[in-house]
Amino acid sequence: MKSVTRSLRVLEAVAQHQPVTVGELTKIFGLPKSTVQRTLVTLAEAGWLRANRKDTTRWEIGARVLAVRPAALQGSSLFAAAREPMLRLRDAVNETIHLSVPDALQCVVVVDRVDSDQAVRTFHNIGDTSPLHATATGRAILAHLPKADVDELVERGLERFSDSTPTEPAELRAELDRVRADGYSVNINQYRSGVCAVAAAILDEDGTPLASVAVSMPDSRYDPDRLPEWGRIVADTAAEISARRLGG
Repeated sequence: MKSVTRSLRVLEAVAQHQPVTVGELTKIFGLPKSTVQRTLVTLAEAGWLRANRKDTTRWEIGARVLAVRPAALQGSSLFAAAREPMLRLRDAVNETIHLSVPDALQCVVVVDRVDSDQAVRTFHNIGDTSPLHATATGRAILAHLPKADVDELVERGLERFSDSTPTEPAELRAELDRVRADGYSVNINQYRSGVCAVAAAILDEDGTPLASVAVSMPDSRYDPDRLPEWGRIVADTAAEISARRLGG
């Protein structure tokens, strides 16, 4: 069982640091180089890892992981419930739509995306992560978490990504109050320069935030006069996804 646990941890480390060398992984885990090398080879033989094409001394995620991810998502009630409403939301606003889920308090992870046909549009890879406090997707979720969770996040420190990132605890809490009052959250260049988003939480029947759905756009197309319209349609989409997932 120890070898299985070690293999999973090595797989996670490769996913986080890819492309990564045996030496780098040895430092991360404090294990003998031969042990790490043997684990990598075993995972590669099973298709979970592969050598980087340009530098074969570096390792990266293999095709089996890429195949499992969409299959797992498509089998979930969240993915099934969200897909059609996301397509309609994209058609209504002609901007990129993202579905993101929280990884505890560490981050939010993009798990699905519907692209617009705009020549200039925002883009996030499936699997991209971002901090809860600095993004619309994250704050939509954070606003519905228990106060103790928000306190824990604040105690860890709020990293600044731009001049407008909410890094003061009082500032973040006031923003979360606005999200709860409005029903949606807004990000105007607070995480990535030139990127704006409007997001709303997808809630379970007990009010637990399972995910968030967002409209993402370049700041050149962000229009504050349209914010109430965008906020309403995004919140309505999140509510529809919640209802569809619960069979409503």
